[in-house]
Amino acid sequence: MTTIRLCLITAFLGLAGCSQPSDDPPPQTADADDDRIDLIVLGSHVVTMDPDRTVIDSGAVAIDDGVIVAVGPASEVQADFSSRETLAGDNRIVMPGLVNGHSHAAMTLLRGVADDLALMDWLNNYIFPAEVAFVDPEFVRIGTELACWEMIRGGTTTFVDMYYYPDTIAEVVESCGMRALISATVIDQRSPDAEGATDSIDKGIGFIDRWKGRNSRITPIFGPHANYTLNAEQLAATRAAAIDLDVPISIHLSESPFEVQYSKDTYGTTSILLLESIGFFEGPTVAAHVVWPTDEEIPILAERNVGVIHNPTSNMKIASGISPVTKMLEAGVRVGIGTDGAASNNDLDLWEEMRLAAFLQKVDRMDPEALPATTVLSMATDGGATAVGLGELVGSLEVGKRADLIQVAFDDVHHIPTFDVISHLIYVTDEQDVASVVVDGRLLMRDGEMLTIDTERVRREATALAASIQAALEERNAPGP
Repeated sequence: MTTIRLCLITAFLGLAGCSQPSDDPPPQTADADDDRIDLIVLGSHVVTMDPDRTVIDSGAVAIDDGVIVAVGPASEVQADFSSRETLAGDNRIVMPGLVNGHSHAAMTLLRGVADDLALMDWLNNYIFPAEVAFVDPEFVRIGTELACWEMIRGGTTTFVDMYYYPDTIAEVVESCGMRALISATVIDQRSPDAEGATDSIDKGIGFIDRWKGRNSRITPIFGPHANYTLNAEQLAATRAAAIDLDVPISIHLSESPFEVQYSKDTYGTTSILLLESIGFFEGPTVAAHVVWPTDEEIPILAERNVGVIHNPTSNMKIASGISPVTKMLEAGVRVGIGTDGAASNNDLDLWEEMRLAAFLQKVDRMDPEALPATTVLSMATDGGATAVGLGELVGSLEVGKRADLIQVAFDDVHHIPTFDVISHLIYVTDEQDVASVVVDGRLLMRDGEMLTIDTERVRREATALAASIQAALEERNAPGP
């Protein structure tokens, strides 16, 4: 137990090497003399995603107070530690939880409302009007709970969200136990929770003031929508507010041919060069999509440490294009992966995103060696965590990091035989294979059983709300007399 005591002392003194204790209570309360740690997670293989890409056969991860205190062979970990709870590891892969770098969680309730449309037609004629008509705090609560259920079920432990009523989103995340960067959306039009850009920024400041430092799993940030829904002055004002509050920004950037042409017509330059010219990249930035960066712009993204989030399904569905992910990685850009919202995906399955990301680069470059399995797995784990600014905290299984990890079951027929674990995680595994999920040392799902979300209530509430939306849409679209 010396390692645990040293870690706790180090954290108390504010020194590097150990993360701060969680805001959540430990899973169980023990007597003061109880020398057991909280949890040991066993696995036939432990995929650490550490800098050496270590894979441990018959391994284990030991967890106490939300922190990883040991990673190694199961025989050694169990000899050194006794725990209040142990997750069996037969035919299980233990690995870091997945990081969804771009989502609009509550849009699960608009899944399938408007499909097979171009981006601006989809946004202006369907999504924006539907949001003004239907989105309120109750919509956001139910939709975000539904999304968290889906993401936990699929092994996602951290997500970056951009939507309306961010206080409601934060309350759901606080309750369900996930980790999230939650954006206060800034957009220069009437939205469900604001009248325009100035009102959006003011309300975002209030949200950030309320939630910054309140819960170690929740990072409140700004989410300026895009350079075609905000002008240069409004974008600069949002960055100034973010710098003043010392928080990151998430933004849609260089997503579509429309955006590229709009920027050239309006500003005489491309989206990325525009943001560079106004000092937008002076603070931490998470840029979603980045499908159309030029060779001149890619080094800017690398130099400014912009976290680029690749959304392959959404990019393909709305025909935005194929992002030059391999070229950006070669240039040193931090690249993660995301699902986008369920209204343009239409699910929140990061396993599918990883597989499609790999395939897209291979066929786009006509090179089967492009974006290999280990690289794309990194985009959803340690690389994704770095892209969203949490690389020192989560993304790999290393002593001192927060205990965000999952067990993936290799029981199903599609895992027989298994010659290469990493290959199977990318090219075979799907969300139904995830068995257990731990965030900050707390079990959110055990052997497929959700522990922090009342799934039957969420199912009931989401179904009822969807029926109301369907009825309203039918009435609006009904032919006149």
